[in-house]
Amino acid sequence: MHIGPHQLNNNLIVAPMAGVTDRPFRQLCKRLGAGMAVSEMTASDPRLWATRKSARRADHQGEVDPISVQIAGADPQLMAAAAKHNVDRGAQIIDINMGCPAKKVCNVAAGSALLKDEPLVGRILDAVVGAVDVPVTLKIRTGWDQQHRNAVRVASIAESAGIRALAVHGRTRACGFAGEAEYATIAAVKSQVGIPVMANGDIDSPEKAKQVLDQTHADAIMVGRAAQGKPWIFREITHYLATGERLPPPLVSEVRRILVDHLQEVHAFYGDEAGVPIGRKHIAWYTKKLDGSAAFRMRLNRLETAREQLAAIDGFFDQLAQRHERLTYGEEELAA
Repeated sequence: MHIGPHQLNNNLIVAPMAGVTDRPFRQLCKRLGAGMAVSEMTASDPRLWATRKSARRADHQGEVDPISVQIAGADPQLMAAAAKHNVDRGAQIIDINMGCPAKKVCNVAAGSALLKDEPLVGRILDAVVGAVDVPVTLKIRTGWDQQHRNAVRVASIAESAGIRALAVHGRTRACGFAGEAEYATIAAVKSQVGIPVMANGDIDSPEKAKQVLDQTHADAIMVGRAAQGKPWIFREITHYLATGERLPPPLVSEVRRILVDHLQEVHAFYGDEAGVPIGRKHIAWYTKKLDGSAAFRMRLNRLETAREQLAAIDGFFDQLAQRHERLTYGEEELAA
C-alpha cells in the first residue's frame, strides 16, 4: 500500500489514540508488525505548540518511517499552519482528525463534529493540502448520527481536495464507541473513491481483520483499542492473512520482555513523574484477565516510582510463568 511516495511494509495501521499512540507505543507497534502508526492528535491552536505535551507529541526521534502526525481543529487557516508546523518538525504525512467523538473536541466543532458541515470540511481539506508538500490523509466516521450517514459524500469531497488516503471508523459520532461497528458504509465509500481506504472499528482479532477486509474491500485495516496491551496483534494478523492459521499465544517470557522494554521507554520518554502514571495504564492493559491480575493492579496503583513498577512486573510474571508457558486469559477476577 502506498500513501503518496511512501510504500508501507503492509496494510496494518495503528489508529491514532489520544494518550496512547505516543512515540514509545508507535515504535513498539511498528517493531511488532504494524506498517504505519499515526500519532495522537495535536492541536491546531498555535498557543499550545510550546507546551511540554505538544513538544513530546512532535518528538519522532528514532521512529521508523513514515511518520504520520494527526492534527485537529476547525479553522482552515489554523489547520494549514499546524500542518506546516508539524512538517517542519519531521512529519512525513499529515492526518486530519474528523473522527474523534470526544465531547471536548466536538464541543469546539472539531473532530467528528465537522461532519455536520460539509462545506467547512472542504475548506479545511483544501487549506491543509495546499499548505504542505507531503501527503495528507483524513480520518472520519460514517456520519453524525444514524440518520445522517454522509461518509460517502465526505469521501468524495476529500478525494477532490487531494487527500491521499482515507480512514473510516464504522460508527457515527453519536454512537461513540457503543454498539458494534458497521462496515457496509465503509464498503460504500471504497466503491466510490479511487484513493486508498482504511477500515477501522472493532478489529480485535486476526479473523475479524480478514472478515472486515473481505466485507469492505478496503486497502488496509486500522487497529486501535485492540492493540492496547496486545501490540503483537499486528504480527498475528499478518500471519493469519498469509496462512489462514493463527499463531500460538505469545510466551509469558516474551510478553514480560515486551512490557519491560515498553515501560522503560515510557519512563525514559516522560521521566518518572509523568511516566509512572502513564506506565500504570499500560501495565493494566497488558495484564488484564491474566491469573492474579486484579489483585496485582490494586497493588500497582499504590506504587510511586519506576523502579517499584519494574520490580512489581518481575514478581507478577515470575508467578505467572510458574503456572503457564504461554499467555492464558480468563474472566476478569475480583480482587480479594
